[in-house]
Amino acid sequence: MMMRIFNRLESEVRGYIRSFPTIFSKAQNAVLTDESGQEYIDFLAGAGTLNYGHNNPILKQAAIEYLTEDGIVHGLDMATSAKKHFLQTFEEHILKPRKLQYKVQFTGPTGTNAVEAAIKLARNATGRQNVISFTNGFHGVSLGSLALTGNRKFRDAAGTALNDVHRAPYAGYFGQNIDTIAMLDKLIVDPSSGVDLPAAVIVECVQGEGGLNVAGFNWLKKLEQLCQRHEILLIVDDIQAGCGRTGTFFSFEPAGIKPDIVTLSKSLSGYGLPMAILLMKPELDIWKPGQHNGTFRGNNLAFVTSAKAIETYWSDNKFQGSVQKKGQVIEAFLDKLVTSYPDAQLTRRGRGMMQGIACADPALADRITSIAFQNGLIIETSGGQDEVVKLLMPLTIESEKMLAGLDILEQAVAEAVNEKSANEVEANSNEVTA
Repeated sequence: MMMRIFNRLESEVRGYIRSFPTIFSKAQNAVLTDESGQEYIDFLAGAGTLNYGHNNPILKQAAIEYLTEDGIVHGLDMATSAKKHFLQTFEEHILKPRKLQYKVQFTGPTGTNAVEAAIKLARNATGRQNVISFTNGFHGVSLGSLALTGNRKFRDAAGTALNDVHRAPYAGYFGQNIDTIAMLDKLIVDPSSGVDLPAAVIVECVQGEGGLNVAGFNWLKKLEQLCQRHEILLIVDDIQAGCGRTGTFFSFEPAGIKPDIVTLSKSLSGYGLPMAILLMKPELDIWKPGQHNGTFRGNNLAFVTSAKAIETYWSDNKFQGSVQKKGQVIEAFLDKLVTSYPDAQLTRRGRGMMQGIACADPALADRITSIAFQNGLIIETSGGQDEVVKLLMPLTIESEKMLAGLDILEQAVAEAVNEKSANEVEANSNEVTA
């Protein structure tokens, strides 16, 4: 009954509400509370949007102070004090320490806005149309981004042809012994392959929605070399894997590569506020004034919380170190889970605090997340068949709360596996009786 108004008025397109059928009213760091007072540990974090937790007090205070001082909230792409401070902070604490030289474009409020701008810029800069994306990649659901996205569920909703994209096999797609970069190189150099020389290659270093598939550092280096060899622009989509999720601010840092273009959104604002940017090497900034715009590309409140998050968590290596330590705890826990339930055929995937377990049977993954919710844990699935149970808790989660959530997850796995075994025994028994 409590969900009646949503069923009556909200579109059938709604998704997460079906997996977590309660009405949430409050949130703090890694805990969500519903209207009945029930608390849930959050291993979803706004699908990776809340790396610094719900209602982070430091960021909240910065936002409140800015609003009480009548700071500009909506400013199109005009110069504002908030934008100036964000740019200065981002350059000082993010770009300079990593020896990265990028210009910043404010593209609009969401990740797909940044992706659309990236592929449009690449096509304009190179004079080519084709873009290479990878199997299981997810880049958004507006038409240009959707053309790059692999999942059939999303592509089927397009209602029109999705063109000018060639799908290449991601790292490990055919197994670890198959060199998919060599395969792509062959397609590009062969004039009879049917693959036009692309303007760009777009890649996620860890595929979030695609099932936590990880590109090895050597694979990423070889991809960068391929792009340089053929004068193709390399775009890294760091919308979900960025802002510290994999253990470094950018997911590509440990590979030692420097993409031509980077897309950022989700946790960039730090507070769950809509914000997205495009980073481009200076020579690629060929836009004419106003050529690519958007009414909400100047969310100054997001600039305020983003700058505060960077100053608070990225001015030294302390926070990064804590994320990496938590990632090691998660990795050890998931490895133990895999070995503890061999009959379930589980596989650990991911990197840093962007990890999960792939289930040979997608129905098992669905059951695990359902039981977990009943026991007070918010956690989702991802992958082409929703076969991966994906852990995306806030990076700021307290260790005790993280361990409590992992305990709930283990209990859910145990219950789901036992149910599956019991159902299989019953089915076999019925077959014998028949």
